[in-house]
Amino acid sequence: MTNIGCKTLCKAKNLLLILLLLQISACTGQPKEKSIPETKENEAITQPIMLRQNTTFPQIHTNLNGMVREFVRTMYQDIKGSYWFGTNGDGIIRYDGQKLEKITIAGISPYFRVLEIVEDTAGNLWFGTSEGLIKYDGQEFTTFSKEEGLQNGEIWGLAIDKNGLIWVGATGGVAHFDGEKFVPFYLPDAMVENPKSMLSHQLVFKIIEDKQGTMWFATDGNGIFTYNNGKFAHLTTKNGLVDNNTADLLEDSQGNIWIGTFYGGMSKFDGKTFTNFTRDGIIAGEETYNLYEDSKGNIWFTAEGYGVYRYDGNSFGQYTTEDGLTSNVTLSIFEDKKGQVWFGSWQGLCIFDGEKFMDAKHKEPWTN
Repeated sequence: MTNIGCKTLCKAKNLLLILLLLQISACTGQPKEKSIPETKENEAITQPIMLRQNTTFPQIHTNLNGMVREFVRTMYQDIKGSYWFGTNGDGIIRYDGQKLEKITIAGISPYFRVLEIVEDTAGNLWFGTSEGLIKYDGQEFTTFSKEEGLQNGEIWGLAIDKNGLIWVGATGGVAHFDGEKFVPFYLPDAMVENPKSMLSHQLVFKIIEDKQGTMWFATDGNGIFTYNNGKFAHLTTKNGLVDNNTADLLEDSQGNIWIGTFYGGMSKFDGKTFTNFTRDGIIAGEETYNLYEDSKGNIWFTAEGYGVYRYDGNSFGQYTTEDGLTSNVTLSIFEDKKGQVWFGSWQGLCIFDGEKFMDAKHKEPWTN
């Protein structure tokens, strides 16, 4: 999910101090300090809901009962129906059907970033975070970091292949994990001319496995690598890619690979030909990401500053704040088991029910 582009984050960081000063009058006060009871190692505890917490921007729509200061970066609903919200700096928030709670994991700061959430066939949840790889087995949380062999840095790319191997893309490089040990996975040394890495030339923003078992790696400034049966291919602007700064990848139900970029907009690759919808003037916005295919086969994605697009197989529909979207800078997209599509931004969460956008709390009161 859905991931925010680095460029968005950098812009926001640069404006943060100014925005905080401007928004003091709109904030509801600092949360009181809370003591955290001692727990067994890696045992999860829950904190009381924080009703009074500063936010970076005024919240037009719900911010999960005051628990989100910035934005929800990724969302997921597990096989049991529980909702999981990965935040930008406020850790993990869960709704299990009865209560909305912030999860704190012993041994790490509660103020960490969550960039990806995936679930394996056994029902274990895996979180790619700024504190390493976190596993939840339904009972307790276990954290894997450099000490366990994980490549150093926060995790952006996270995928589980058909064999159950967990692929991890961190700022320090790529590794895979078989449940027992991490093994570094080295991409080829091939580099584009003048790569414009935002965080690290070793970073992979997105990892997917396609229907043929090929692994795809969207890199930080070095195009896309594919890997199958020991063979690599390198997709760059020299052989059809619109931009080497790739932000997101999605294989749709038809087998097409959708490619979001930071400077070249949105493309689609059918295995032979690239189609660039932005360059061809079909859509607007050069920074595109948060690719998501819903249960009806619609492709959703963010175009920064231009809201979100939905492709129904024939044409694109554009949705902005004029249609009820919370913000034209949307940072996460997700569909729940009810068929509702959720959108997260700096100014809260909204839901599209198939007809209109609305504040999430009006459809799901527990988000209030």
